Amino acid sequence: MEIRKRPMQTAKFVVLFLIWSAKTKSSVTVKMLNSYKVVTKQKGVRIMRQYHETEKKEIQKLAKMYREFLDAGKTERECSSNICRIAKEQGFENLEDVIREGKQLKAGDKIYAENMKKSVIMMEIGTDDIENGMLLIGSHIDSPRLDIKQNPLYENGGMAYLDTHYYGGIKKYQWVASPMAIHGVIVKTDGTTVQINIGEKPEDPVVGVTDILVHLSAKQMEKKGSVVVEGEALDLLVGSQPMDKKEDEKEENPVKAYVLQLLKEQYGIEEKDFVSAELEVVPAGAARDFGLDSSMIMAYGQDDRICAFTSLMGFLYSKPSAKTKVCLFVDKEEIGSVGATGMQSRFFENSVADVLDALGQYSDLRLRKALKNSSMLSSDVSAGYDPAFAEAFEKKNSAYLGRGIVLNKFTGARGKSGSNDANAEYVARVRKIFNDHNVFFQTAELGKVDVGGGGTIAYIAALYEMEVIDSGVSVLSMHAPWEVTSKADVYEA
Repeated sequence: MEIRKRPMQTAKFVVLFLIWSAKTKSSVTVKMLNSYKVVTKQKGVRIMRQYHETEKKEIQKLAKMYREFLDAGKTERECSSNICRIAKEQGFENLEDVIREGKQLKAGDKIYAENMKKSVIMMEIGTDDIENGMLLIGSHIDSPRLDIKQNPLYENGGMAYLDTHYYGGIKKYQWVASPMAIHGVIVKTDGTTVQINIGEKPEDPVVGVTDILVHLSAKQMEKKGSVVVEGEALDLLVGSQPMDKKEDEKEENPVKAYVLQLLKEQYGIEEKDFVSAELEVVPAGAARDFGLDSSMIMAYGQDDRICAFTSLMGFLYSKPSAKTKVCLFVDKEEIGSVGATGMQSRFFENSVADVLDALGQYSDLRLRKALKNSSMLSSDVSAGYDPAFAEAFEKKNSAYLGRGIVLNKFTGARGKSGSNDANAEYVARVRKIFNDHNVFFQTAELGKVDVGGGGTIAYIAALYEMEVIDSGVSVLSMHAPWEVTSKADVYEA
């Protein structure tokens, strides 16, 4: 993705960076449009009605950049790699190089660190002591998908399949009868890493999970939605052609054998190499404009790469700050932020410790103070109000497409288990900043109280006692193979 200079007003998600920086006596100013937008009141709700022509052009430019970002990163590895590439292009130095070379960091230095090629932290060192707190934006770059199992390939009925299991919360029936692509890596025992990307180029074949025809689906149609398609039935059809006749006579599973032959010829891998592979099955195809008015975007993985993109743009285009700025991109949010690359790992904490050490300021107490005194936006999506499913929402406390950034005081489920519950004082500060600078925002909860709920990485960051609030973008068809967002919200965020 090409980074182009654009007006500051298109990176409004970083307004908290800007204002807090100003409060720390930095030279930062916030430049807003004199005639920002036309706003009216409708039944007590602020509605974004129109943009001026210059803003409309800016929205389309930003949307194009966003679509390119999505297409370049359909997996957490691809997204992490793309973010690191952009960081290097923008003058950020790898923290590992800093440590290895024994460099001394100072105010103004920009560094990044990558964790297992699946999570990234970017930091710009401010003039203020880090122990006085940092300004953080955190998002996640993993998305629901199908994962290929470690012993996946088999033949049945003259067809070859790859066995999968699903990752994150999905409606399994949505993942059948659609073109799918395979992305990921296979690491061989000699350390060689083979990059896999099948199904995205126009000339590429696609793969997919089959479904039974409606004429024979009477029994299927009687089932609950959760078991219309069961997890073990999400097997990926990848071939039907047997080996050549001579070879066919020697093979018990000639179709499987031919698939293995192709993999050997094209990628130099064997069946046993699946054991050390990370292969993800995702919807094939590029992000597209959506709606007859092209006002929206339909794409895979917008939860939560829309917030990853807006956070990255805001971070890159914000001016230097007295406080150290941090942009965090993590993995595994869809399964509880667990593992070595999730928010529950020590990656963030350890990176801050390394930076303090490189500044010549490390102590355990300084580290603890730095984390406690920080302020954070947990940048994750919210469920957009969908009139087709109005019964699941409480209208006064729902997020609406095209109405700006969404603030969630608390998340969690039902009785708010798993909630962060941002303190009222912090919410008031954020609210005042937005109001004072004409930032268009809304507040929301994730559906009716008894219906369900959801969470973000906020509650994990809050373990450090830092102030955290959920702030993101509304999405339709969240967790479906193809999700829908508003271009206006990308611009506002």
